[in-house]
Amino acid sequence: AAALAVASVREIFLPHHGPAPFTLFVLVIAVVVKEALFRTVSRVGRTVESTAVTTDAWHHRADAVTSMAAAIGISIALIGGERWQRADDYAALFACVVIATTGVRLLRPALQEILDTAPRGGIAESIQRAARSVPGVIDLDKCFVRKMGVSYYVDLHVQVNGSISVREGHDLAHRVKDIIRGADSRIADVLVHIEPAG
Repeated sequence: AAALAVASVREIFLPHHGPAPFTLFVLVIAVVVKEALFRTVSRVGRTVESTAVTTDAWHHRADAVTSMAAAIGISIALIGGERWQRADDYAALFACVVIATTGVRLLRPALQEILDTAPRGGIAESIQRAARSVPGVIDLDKCFVRKMGVSYYVDLHVQVNGSISVREGHDLAHRVKDIIRGADSRIADVLVHIEPAG
């Protein structure tokens, strides 16, 4: 975006020829195709809850918006004649702003996923409800949920009666794991720690 901005500013102050009319046709096709790609890829990204796919969708939207800006700038330059030849350069500056804004907007969710930030939504609450529904679970001490790609990984500390055997604790941990994984297909693995209550 910075290199494009520098080139656009340089073009504004240097004499040059106006844009070729055929570029307008190419840009209109690019806008239609990129917006269609945005809608399709965005729908897939929401369905699989993937930051990478959603980011790719917004890349298509940024391309559509910048192509539209270029088409408007070129149209003004073609219709306005020699006095308006720099309109496409100003459109390129606008495209730089769109590119930079989109990049900043997409950086935060990507960083949250990389840094193992707890996922938004009610997934942690539904995991806790499922774990508490298992007979023998007295309470929960901790529940950590991480997202990797399209899957979730759970680390759960379950409080149980301190007098049960190791075998009973082991079996209870497997029941908790099975209930949680059965409740949400996005959960890839559950690590259950058994702790004595009280």
